[in-house]
Amino acid sequence: MGAQLRVYKRRIKAVTATKKITKAMEMIAASRIVKAQRRVAASTPYASELTRAVTAVATGSNTRHPLTTEVEKPTRAAVLLVTSDRGLAGGYSSNAIKAAEQLTTRLRGEGREVVHYIIGRKGVGYYSFRERPVAGSWTGFTDNPTYADAKMVADPLIEAVLKDTAEGGVDELYIVSTEFVSMMTQTPVDKRLLPLTLEKADAEDGAKDKILPLFEFEPSDEAVLDALLPRYVESRVYNALLQAAASEHAARRRAMKSATDNAEELIKSFTRLANAARQADITQEISEIVGGASALADATAGSDR
Repeated sequence: MGAQLRVYKRRIKAVTATKKITKAMEMIAASRIVKAQRRVAASTPYASELTRAVTAVATGSNTRHPLTTEVEKPTRAAVLLVTSDRGLAGGYSSNAIKAAEQLTTRLRGEGREVVHYIIGRKGVGYYSFRERPVAGSWTGFTDNPTYADAKMVADPLIEAVLKDTAEGGVDELYIVSTEFVSMMTQTPVDKRLLPLTLEKADAEDGAKDKILPLFEFEPSDEAVLDALLPRYVESRVYNALLQAAASEHAARRRAMKSATDNAEELIKSFTRLANAARQADITQEISEIVGGASALADATAGSDR
């Protein structure tokens, strides 16, 4: 029994040390979520307004441009997958990868060749382990992305969109990332960035005869769209990175809280088992003392006779 008690004490000590680590990681993630939420709140209106502006310009232009022109029969599509650099975030990265796999299956079912671009070590590791080709990958900034990181990612994507498919270009650009809904809910989403789906005039207004604004382009509508294309892609990628970073911190906080709670339950369980083992040791010692005393008394009584 003494050996069993030592085993329980070692387990309690190990679980307690793990609990301290998970609790610290939970607090760190909780502190980072606030900052990440503020960055998402600051970036989302800019990205939405820029998309609206690009839509307005494209609506008033008759120029065929990669930003807005739908290919009749698209043959190649690029998919940008956003995962995390670090683990211990529950199913955050695996859910994003699963969404990317579903999108890839759907696109291939529609006859498109899919080219993958990966952000985050988890996604890179997933594709490299399965020996799948990747056109581009980036790591090291998923938990705290900057606009420079978004621009670095967007540049090769824009280049692929502008390039002809016969030369290795793509007809469509998709992004798979995790959208931050709340502290408890983060949803993997896939969105098509290019070609941009032109939004109709405010459907909520219900005015079919609404007069649309007229635009004059300087120096030309094509030049304006050329200037807006990189800004649009960069802003959408940046917003997706910020949403993913907030989602990663929230998922890690939730996972670490769950791990801390489980550690507390294990400590309680091992403590009860240790107490039971200690009580069994004490009971056994008392039984041995009583048995020895009885044997000694019987032996003494026998010798007196």
